[in-house]
Amino acid sequence: MSARTVVITGIGVVSALGVGKETFWKNVIAGQNGVHKIEQFDPSGCTSHIAAEVKDFNPEDFMDRKEVRRRDKNIQFAVGAAKLALQDSGLELANEDTSRIGVIIGSGIGGIHTFEVNHSTCVEKGPSRVSPFFIPMIISNMASGVVGIELGLKGVNYCVVSACATGTHALAAAADAIRAGRADVVFSGGTEAAVCEISVAGFCSLHALSTRNDEPEKASRPFDKERDGFVLGEGAAVLTLESLEHAQARNAHIYAILAGSGATCDAHHITAPDPEGKGAENAMRLAIADAGLKPEDIDYINAHGTSTPLGDPAEIKAIKNLFGEHAYKLAVSSTKSMLGHALGATGAIETAICALALQDGIIPPTINYEYPDPECDLDIVPNVARKQDIKTALNNSFGFGGQNAVVVLKKYEC
Repeated sequence: MSARTVVITGIGVVSALGVGKETFWKNVIAGQNGVHKIEQFDPSGCTSHIAAEVKDFNPEDFMDRKEVRRRDKNIQFAVGAAKLALQDSGLELANEDTSRIGVIIGSGIGGIHTFEVNHSTCVEKGPSRVSPFFIPMIISNMASGVVGIELGLKGVNYCVVSACATGTHALAAAADAIRAGRADVVFSGGTEAAVCEISVAGFCSLHALSTRNDEPEKASRPFDKERDGFVLGEGAAVLTLESLEHAQARNAHIYAILAGSGATCDAHHITAPDPEGKGAENAMRLAIADAGLKPEDIDYINAHGTSTPLGDPAEIKAIKNLFGEHAYKLAVSSTKSMLGHALGATGAIETAICALALQDGIIPPTINYEYPDPECDLDIVPNVARKQDIKTALNNSFGFGGQNAVVVLKKYEC
């Protein structure tokens, strides 16, 4: 392996299934469900009343109380996930050249909680009552910026914004920076805190969300014939990415190799996927080639699988078109069945899942699979996790605007 091989050495997660890698992974492989009735506001005026909310996160565990008040929830999540990733990696920043350590963390929507609150304040109490921290709390790059400030990291630092593909695009950008020699280590991923009234109302107006309000635990059902829309989630995942040479020099634990990435555009519609899945197919093809692999080398796909009537069959079609007969030998699961769709954070959360699946030889399930859909007839690992040694994993993320991002991970073998 060359010095430009990129490896994952730390995992930090804030999610509806727990805070921290251990709790999160335990609940994922147990097929736990993080979807419940929304608690952050009264959702009765919306058609969808459910979400996968983060319940066990205390921002004061990760930052000063004064700073908590000055940071939108998506920034708080990012700081928590980044500090967990740092701790998990065992990286001693005092011994590092921090100008060679970067941060690339994206958010699809940014500080929409703060926007909602301050807009109401402006209308009801006047412009002078808007928080002086309003702008730095809402802009999407501030998650990366604040993590850099909190950890004292002076290398490459920016954000990626590409809706539901954000977290995966961010990881690809971070890997590119390491491969090109512009950084030795990058803390990268995605963060989102969009469970608020204006956000939910907007997605409801698009008819994008599930309205299975009487059975929230069964609402997110990717590839199931009775799916009726996605369930909004929230949270963050940050991965410590570094060059293999750097990781080996400090004897770091390595979860997996981030071996390749691909990015395309459907050029089709602002919200609907290309029904033939061509953009998704091409993104997967590019990522596999970038990893130096062939389609038949892939063992597992963590699917975008949002539980929408249009999106799921388009993704399955893309997989069939690319993989041919091998598509029926793949394990293809959607962990959004448990975690909901955390928008800009979801690709990073799912890449963390792929890394843990490779390390532990456990493929997470697609829960809530009850009614087979003949259009989605691949092996979706229904309802129960599977113990299976896998060597390669692919993560799909497809965003509004037709923006597609895919990463390929390989098992690390000394």
